[in-house]
Amino acid sequence: MKITNVRHKGLRRLIEKDDTAGLPAQYIGKIRNIIAFLQDMSSEEEVRGISTWNAHQLTGERKGTWSLFVSRNWRITFVVKNDEVEIIDLDFEDYH
Repeated sequence: MKITNVRHKGLRRLIEKDDTAGLPAQYIGKIRNIIAFLQDMSSEEEVRGISTWNAHQLTGERKGTWSLFVSRNWRITFVVKNDEVEIIDLDFEDYH
């Protein structure tokens, strides 16, 4: 899928320039794997089967936003626009 909107500056630098500044060094490998998976997936259904990243959709105000586990406090979140087959609002968030 095409990633069209990245909220986190560090993720944006990683995707556009392969620059890891602004991201925790100990998670760079995992973040790269997640980004590569998201770019390669062809439908939202593929993310449902990823149990190692605890893939799930948020509820409430953020209904429809996907969350993938990076570390104890950190998650990669995003929204899939199925009509356009693209990922928007990609973010790297501290849940606590």
